[in-house]
Amino acid sequence: MSIQNDVILPVMKFHTTEFYPCSYLPSKLARSQIAVPDDLIDASTYAQLIKTGFRRSGSFVYRPSCEQCEACVPVRVIVDQFSSSRTQRRVWKQHQYLVATQDKLHYHPDHYRLYRRYQVKRHAHSGMDYDTRDQYCNFLLQSNVDSRLVTFHEHDQLRMISIIDQLPDGLSSVYTFFDPDAPNVSFGTFNILWQIEQCRIKKLPYLYLGYWIGENRKMSYKANFQPLQGLVNGQWQAFSAPQR
Repeated sequence: MSIQNDVILPVMKFHTTEFYPCSYLPSKLARSQIAVPDDLIDASTYAQLIKTGFRRSGSFVYRPSCEQCEACVPVRVIVDQFSSSRTQRRVWKQHQYLVATQDKLHYHPDHYRLYRRYQVKRHAHSGMDYDTRDQYCNFLLQSNVDSRLVTFHEHDQLRMISIIDQLPDGLSSVYTFFDPDAPNVSFGTFNILWQIEQCRIKKLPYLYLGYWIGENRKMSYKANFQPLQGLVNGQWQAFSAPQR
């Protein structure tokens, strides 16, 4: 066994990658620490790793390991203290027509088509807008932990898909994509509110939202869900976006 930040981990190795272009801050280079071998990382082990700032992408479990950059801050919502803003309450009410269905991870061509449309419209030129079916499956449909694929329909129309992981102390929001052409909607905000509500129903204390990155507007929105905790200097503590 090994101990990191007062969390007991099973015996495993941690490999640090070479530098590569940062996908969040294009002007910078990044490195990641990867837990290996990934077949040792079951739900129980991942629950410990996520407390030390790791995240999951497919079967890979990683965390940033950039020597001179601390832009990526792991964050989680404190569920029983969360109080929605006026805007969030309006979004929650506005999207009540969406019907959520939870299932095991599985491939469906309609899901992949929605994913491609979302990437082309929302993340053009990121590289992900050209993802093949195999890349999509490896990214979202491979998991060694307790994962769920949640579809959101408006009548018979598929509007949104979210991948979430079930942990002993919460849910981890892995990835969400939605209909980029639907007008006057706030699917992303509604999805997080829905996940918070699922945590309340399951009596789980935290919703893990991944990394807050203040310089990246596509990641900075997470600070809108308060109270939030951030993993700073190895400790989970109250977190709010620094004022610029």
